[in-house]
Amino acid sequence: MIERYTLPEMGAIWSLENKFQKWLEVEIAVCEVHAEDGIIPADALEQIKSKAAFTVERINEIEKTTDHDVIAFTTNLAENIGDAARFVHYGLTSSDVVDTANALLLKESCEILLPKIDALLEVLKRRAFEFKDTPQIGRTHGIHAEPTSFGLCWALWYSEFQRNKERLLKAKEIVSVGKISGAVGAFAHLAPDVEERVCLKLGISAADVSTQVIQRDRYAEYLCTLAIIASSLEKIALQVRHWQRTEVREAQEKFKTGQKGSSAMPHKRNPILSERICGMARTVRANAIVGLENVALWHERDISHSSAERIVLPDSSATLDYILAKTTSLLDKLVVYPENMLKNLNLTRGLVFSGQLLLALTQKGVSREEAYILTQRNAMKVWDEGGEYRELVLADTDIRAKLSEEEIENVFDVRHYLRNVEKVFERVFEK
Repeated sequence: MIERYTLPEMGAIWSLENKFQKWLEVEIAVCEVHAEDGIIPADALEQIKSKAAFTVERINEIEKTTDHDVIAFTTNLAENIGDAARFVHYGLTSSDVVDTANALLLKESCEILLPKIDALLEVLKRRAFEFKDTPQIGRTHGIHAEPTSFGLCWALWYSEFQRNKERLLKAKEIVSVGKISGAVGAFAHLAPDVEERVCLKLGISAADVSTQVIQRDRYAEYLCTLAIIASSLEKIALQVRHWQRTEVREAQEKFKTGQKGSSAMPHKRNPILSERICGMARTVRANAIVGLENVALWHERDISHSSAERIVLPDSSATLDYILAKTTSLLDKLVVYPENMLKNLNLTRGLVFSGQLLLALTQKGVSREEAYILTQRNAMKVWDEGGEYRELVLADTDIRAKLSEEEIENVFDVRHYLRNVEKVFERVFEK
């Protein structure tokens, strides 16, 4: 299923062709260091660099016999290189190649995902300022709470994705680590400086210490980071799904000309993209569990992690790549209905201003307990009998003994709830 949703550039990174190309880059870098140290003759290095070639088809064919992908790979290289092939893979174990190449693949994946986050941040910032002064009812427990700014919602998402970007930058650093330390990580056949120089050539760091493999807490951090980002995207998509509900209709996915919502009901406009984002985010979170379970391996290594990583690393990278792009497009084109926001804000006939009335009474010397009783008794009448909350409050002699008509009118002014939005925007966007 993931192949269908993979964006071309991410799909190319995790193709077999590119994986084997990264293996070759590691092998060549090791050969270059060996040549610098006089272990490989200069003419042999040139033969290796000029003739080293592979095909995915030939590697797969050889692997049917060897049942070992790295041996199949080096065998295919040897077929093309000739006599100098005896210097390829000198002093290495398979994981020296595979794990160091994985660092290159994961680094490239981060370099695709990071600009996608930047693109999303641009949309979030633009729309936050677009709706900074647009009033909307805030909801807690799914119930109308107090008025807020629609722009604050976008500002909150912007701030969250700033953190997500920082997380991914850190994850990129954590996974951009290679190892050339041999079968148990003790440098039995190669000196530590070989590892350092190979990794420097490849543009990654060398692990301070390793076993036969790079430690999988690094991969777990990468996968958990992707899971957090995917969860943030689901958070956004879930909100859009609520806004698009028929009874709410405060915003909706853009419905393009010719689009169909249902095979049976021609009137339907369903939040299909938001639902897709929510569903695909679940797979990224599930893959993070695999990454965590891969941390514990037997002794210096086993291969229980290997098969699972061939699924979760490319799939999580590709899935997040896809839903990042789709969320950006969704929010960029999101259709917003401010008039329906105002209509919904007034749906409870003024009840959402009860908190401000409570505070206004306490400012006049009324105890909080008594103020709560005065405020709530009128609110319950609106819930049970109907009517306008403001009118009931104006008619309540106990409240009028404390508050003038002008003071009560100020209680029901929505602008009061938006008076500090500018300050929040300064915190978020002017760091």
